[in-house]
Amino acid sequence: MTPSLRPLDFQPVIYQGQQMYWLRDPLELTDYQIILPPALAGMLMFFDGQRNLDAIHRAFCNYVGDLVDYELVAEAVARLDEACLLDNDRAWQAQEKQLATYRAQPFRPPALAGHGYAADPLALAQELAAYGGQTAVNGTANWQGRALISPHIDYGRGGAVYAQVWRAATTALNEADLILIFGTDHNGSSGKITLTRLPYATPFGVLPTDAALVADLAAAVGDDLFTEELHHRREHSAELSAVWAHYLRAGDLCPVVPILCGSFHEFVQSGRHPEHDPHLNQFIARLRELTAGRRVLAVASVDFAHMGPAFGDQFGLDRARRAALKESDARLFAAINEGDHGRFYAEIAQVQDQNRICGFSSIYLLLRYLEQTSGQTVAYAHCPADDDNQSLVSIGGLLLL
Repeated sequence: MTPSLRPLDFQPVIYQGQQMYWLRDPLELTDYQIILPPALAGMLMFFDGQRNLDAIHRAFCNYVGDLVDYELVAEAVARLDEACLLDNDRAWQAQEKQLATYRAQPFRPPALAGHGYAADPLALAQELAAYGGQTAVNGTANWQGRALISPHIDYGRGGAVYAQVWRAATTALNEADLILIFGTDHNGSSGKITLTRLPYATPFGVLPTDAALVADLAAAVGDDLFTEELHHRREHSAELSAVWAHYLRAGDLCPVVPILCGSFHEFVQSGRHPEHDPHLNQFIARLRELTAGRRVLAVASVDFAHMGPAFGDQFGLDRARRAALKESDARLFAAINEGDHGRFYAEIAQVQDQNRICGFSSIYLLLRYLEQTSGQTVAYAHCPADDDNQSLVSIGGLLLL
């Protein structure tokens, strides 16, 4: 046995007054998860799939500079295995079982209803209405463009920006016969595009999907589009835009197709450009072909920078850093509003995505889909991300023709 960890999110937490690490499983394959003290968490760096238990024990003893009880290592492996945190048959079987359960549903239930926003439709409508927003922003009355950039941060922090951009897009929303939501897949593999055959539900009801379009894309690109379909179950990015689309759409509903977009980290690190990725190129080309002639409203459900101690930076966001971030975001917005996907990518890649743009792939692929476009920024905000107001998330609302 040479154990290796599945992709996990290591989060520092305070548990019973002590600093610990929470091994958060994004797929939640079990109904419990594991918390480890820092000293023991250090052992996990040796779970690389190349070492057996004896080798892990030796490496960990060398790492801590002391003799560690062998049974401690063996017990840790057993507990990680039981929690389906190891990349092995047990975890794969649990994932297949949960995927089958997900696919057997008539629709994808709203994951955040009741704790991210109101689950009751009347209360939710009142909540969204309270965020305000004007139907005419900077000359956007009766705007009839093709795409918008919306946040996916929680409504409590981003509600005013959501309201401003979605209300400005109301005419285009109600004239669309198809809505495509390019959402950030926070747990997606690098360069991965993931679809689902299930329609998304919101507290207002079930949004129809375009099953034929999804099937045609799968026929052209392959079933690789569904290998990470379980991510749709918990991913909030597409859901938070779907709620606004459902709320503001008058009359008959049109199909909504959520498209989850994985990280571009590997492209940035390797220097390989997504413009030369055959899988991404095939998907975008086929999506254009299959939607040609339709009244499509394309949405990138994204946030922008994530900066400060809450995200691993060794500095807080003082006035000067906030001003610099605003300038950096303005350059990204300018590239988006000019429809320049190459410049948008270069702006982020040349600084190794140091601002952690949580919409990098979604916006890039949206611009590739639109081909030629121009737009305008209608809203921008910095949202606090810690109690000390030293960390923030930047968000924006943009309309593209």
